[in-house]
Amino acid sequence: MSTKAKTHHDSHNHDEAHSHGSLKSYLIGFGLSVILTAVPFWLVMSGALDSKQSTGLVIMAFAVVQIVVHMIFFLHMNVRSENGWTMMALIFTLVLVIITLTGSLWVMYHLDTNMMPSMDMRQMP
Repeated sequence: MSTKAKTHHDSHNHDEAHSHGSLKSYLIGFGLSVILTAVPFWLVMSGALDSKQSTGLVIMAFAVVQIVVHMIFFLHMNVRSENGWTMMALIFTLVLVIITLTGSLWVMYHLDTNMMPSMDMRQMP
């Protein structure tokens, strides 16, 4: 190997522990993902919670936790990655997703309220 090629290769200084996960971390992430999918599925199928709203909130909470698990165990994201730019991109993406979801729910709610006929109207024969 030439001196120039060797110097170029050495200058990258890859830290394998931070760039790739171990088998153990992947298995932990997989196990957590399975649990975080199975529990909400069971909640819906068994009807363990009486209220649809509480079931929906619990499922949303499990979804948020699962997103965090995927980011940590599979995407290897942390505050030290790429000098914090990965975290800034994540925060920007989350802000856009929240704005989009909130706006969509707001529009759908108002369309339902203003466009659907009232349930107490007299039914036509």
